[in-house]
Amino acid sequence: MPELPEVEALAYHLREHAVGRTVSRVDVVSLSVLKTVTPQWTELHGREVTGAGRHGKHLDLECGDLHLIVHLARAGWLRWSDSLSPAPPRPGGKGPIALRVHLSGPGFDLTEAGTKKGLAVWIVRDPAEVPSIARLGPDALELDRDRLGTLLAGQTARLKTVLTDQRVMAGIGNAYSDEILHMARLSPYATPAKLTAEALDRLAEAMHEVLTGAVERSVGQDAARLKGEKRSGLRVHARTGLPCPVCGDTVREVSFADKAFQYCATCQTGGKPLADRRMSRLLK
Repeated sequence: MPELPEVEALAYHLREHAVGRTVSRVDVVSLSVLKTVTPQWTELHGREVTGAGRHGKHLDLECGDLHLIVHLARAGWLRWSDSLSPAPPRPGGKGPIALRVHLSGPGFDLTEAGTKKGLAVWIVRDPAEVPSIARLGPDALELDRDRLGTLLAGQTARLKTVLTDQRVMAGIGNAYSDEILHMARLSPYATPAKLTAEALDRLAEAMHEVLTGAVERSVGQDAARLKGEKRSGLRVHARTGLPCPVCGDTVREVSFADKAFQYCATCQTGGKPLADRRMSRLLK
């Protein structure tokens, strides 16, 4: 899933390559991705792209007083092309393209792989009209240690859950929360409200280092290379069974119905493996 660093890099790419160009046509290949009825997508035609930004994990293409808001969900992506075919993609086709934006010259496709669809597009006059943006907490990149402490005070859910709750803080997903917790040497199951001052210091420092480092590696990369860049910078996420780069212990996994997280027991949980209920059921 694209998270804060990748969406920031995509926004940067659009600022560099799309701003100043005119939207010549929008092809909606899958009507289900559109979450708004008015304004219609045809109202984007002929408008100049005036900016591109980010709201948490939402991408915002600004076209004057209209905003094309995109949430890429788990398997969505933006595929830039310097030359798009003038023929519109076939609506309802089996390919990955959900929506295509033709600009004056180049353009981009919004694509989604797999059968579980979550890619969402809104056309609005104010980004706050998008419900998931209106509910966002402060951006994770903007949190200092004191503000982070205030947000976590009273939070009794697992730390992993709180870090990825967009209503608490915006932009962190499954992958970067694993990386932050590993760097901070904290258990995913720690209780946020019970963190010591020293643990909170480590968490704030790890959040800043992981996210800014990922943004610096990603911004300026071609959109097609961003996924590979993300994978290359991960130390524990999606590395189950491989050695921890810090201590050499085996990276472990806890699995749920539709996702999993990775951690190092030596670095994060005092050497104690966390219970993996899915594996426990398989061993019965």
